[in-house]
Amino acid sequence: MIELGETRIDLSDPLVLLAAGGLIALVLLLRAVAAANRTTRAVEPLAHQIGALGSRVESLSDGQNRLAGGLTHVSELQSKTQAHMLETMERRLEEVQRSMGETLHGTSTRTARSLGELQQRLNQIDKAQAKIEKLSGDVLGLQDILSNKQTRGAFGEIQLNDIVVKALPPDSFRFQATLSNGRRADCLIHLPNPPGPIVIDSKFPLESYEALRRAKAPREVEEASRALKTAVRGHIRAISERYIIEGETADGALLFLPSEAVYAELHANYPELVREGFAARVWIVSPTTCMATLNTMRAVLKDARMREQAGAIRKQLAMLHRDVELVVDRVGKLGNHFGQARKDLDDITTAAERAGKRATRLDSFDFEEVAAKDETEAVPLPRG
Repeated sequence: MIELGETRIDLSDPLVLLAAGGLIALVLLLRAVAAANRTTRAVEPLAHQIGALGSRVESLSDGQNRLAGGLTHVSELQSKTQAHMLETMERRLEEVQRSMGETLHGTSTRTARSLGELQQRLNQIDKAQAKIEKLSGDVLGLQDILSNKQTRGAFGEIQLNDIVVKALPPDSFRFQATLSNGRRADCLIHLPNPPGPIVIDSKFPLESYEALRRAKAPREVEEASRALKTAVRGHIRAISERYIIEGETADGALLFLPSEAVYAELHANYPELVREGFAARVWIVSPTTCMATLNTMRAVLKDARMREQAGAIRKQLAMLHRDVELVVDRVGKLGNHFGQARKDLDDITTAAERAGKRATRLDSFDFEEVAAKDETEAVPLPRG
């Protein structure tokens, strides 16, 4: 039961319940309408936003369509570009392959040529190696020769013989010539007086020189130097005593050293030995200076022989002068013969010309003129 002032409402009354239900429904309806109004007012911005969103969606759709078209265009362009790039790459690849082929061919050709040249050089190296081996054997053989005193002396004599044979005429020297004192010289040069025949003797103090070159300590150098001086002095004295004979040989002799090194050592470090040789009238020569000395001797021999043959030369000149006079005389006679022959040829030419003229007149039937002139124009032919 509900009391509202003086009015009492029975909640168990159906009418009351119905009225209450209707009232409640009305209230709910009003509230619903109010809520709908509020919702409508609230939804209007949303609708606008939805509309704008739809417009944007449409714009996005159009943009998507344009993007799709652009992507299609880009795809087509990319396809064309890729095709062009592939074509260009293929063409360049072909060019590169062709260039590489030409380069490889040229490289192979140059390589083959280089290998051929290398082979030739290797062959030359092999030949040079063979020559070097042969030369090494020759050097070893030369060392064996020089290690023995007798063979070393023979080596010097052979070298001296070779130089003399090349420098002088064959009849101007004699090897192993025996002198009046019974000594045998390696070579005797037949020079005219003065100075007269001169002896060349070969000496080779190699042992003392090699000892000097090997010496390191001062004592060893001193001992080797003393041995070299002793050997050279002994050679100078022996040549001076054996090969300088008054009235038979020249007033001096030559000591031949078959080694430029020993010769240079003496002149560089032992000038006193050279002066002692001058004092003993023994001149030391090497292969080079010996050749120069022999060339001077050759000039002396040539001058002497020219003086000896001066009379014969004058006689030959007189005979030559007479022959020249005969030639001049015969040339004059030949000139006379040529003059006479030329005159005869001129006469023959004149006769031939006249004969030609007569033949021309005969060909023209000019007999009367030919008969009138036959006696006056006749030229006798020369008789041999």
